[in-house]
Amino acid sequence: MHVALYIRDRLPVAKYGGTQRVAVYLARGLANAGHRVTLLAHAGTRVREASVVELPRTPDGTPPPDLRRWMPQGVDLLLAYSPVAATLDVPWIRSLHGNRKPGTVNASNTLYLSHDHAARHGGSAFVYNGIDLSEFRFEARKADYDLFLGRLHRVKGYRWALEGARRSGRRLVLAGGWRPSLRRKVRYVGEVGGKRKADLLAGAACLWMPALWDEPFGLTLVEAMASGTPVLGTRRGALPEIVSPEVGVLADTLDELVSSRGNLERIDPYACRARVERHFSHQVMAAEYVRMFRGYLGTGVLPEGRATGR
Repeated sequence: MHVALYIRDRLPVAKYGGTQRVAVYLARGLANAGHRVTLLAHAGTRVREASVVELPRTPDGTPPPDLRRWMPQGVDLLLAYSPVAATLDVPWIRSLHGNRKPGTVNASNTLYLSHDHAARHGGSAFVYNGIDLSEFRFEARKADYDLFLGRLHRVKGYRWALEGARRSGRRLVLAGGWRPSLRRKVRYVGEVGGKRKADLLAGAACLWMPALWDEPFGLTLVEAMASGTPVLGTRRGALPEIVSPEVGVLADTLDELVSSRGNLERIDPYACRARVERHFSHQVMAAEYVRMFRGYLGTGVLPEGRATGR
């Protein structure tokens, strides 16, 4: 197949950027499976596995809403990570990576990131995100710190991670944008990427993911598990689909998270890595997208997603 991916950003990103990294992983997985990939993206995009069409910028800094002029010949289908304003001459699917307000009616060609994400928006078609495991370092022997990795926003639960680590007597490394006021046993390292991020994930005794909103997926979950690091999180959004009992512990309250922290000692780092290899690699993701693409091209309807077994 010849698949086009449309995103407003320049790829790859150096540090933060979940959707942007997933787009690169998908391009890589599709290309490795023998498909042709074209990226319609911001000028300066360089992804080895894909041809790039650099889109011009409009006065407000966004790409043009009508993509027909820049669509290459022979494209079978477009996957759009950003809204498309005009009618296209090729079949296309919208990949939704956020949450929309309750009651919003999404188009029938919308593809979600998890069963929970789809169900909350009235859909059933989803593909789990996947990562390139070669970018993450597996480590069975852990250092003496816990990790929080993500945007320092209230809904991400970083305050629960701070308080939970304090009450658990654990050192915490906080990695993310914006620096809050911290106590002595918390180390703030800012936004991280590349080897620094991989080393932090590999060394952490656990990843705190106390989400206070309904996560559509939660890419840091699988990044931690790929590094052999168990997860301590809430039962919000897609977390119960991603984090099975052999790779982490989920709870509903901060008190429950604190009391469950000691249970992570039983988690086998190799089981964490194996779950990502089985369900959340970029090859598995690409194969599922191809199934969605072919189903949509054949019937005009997106197939139902395949949920993991817990």
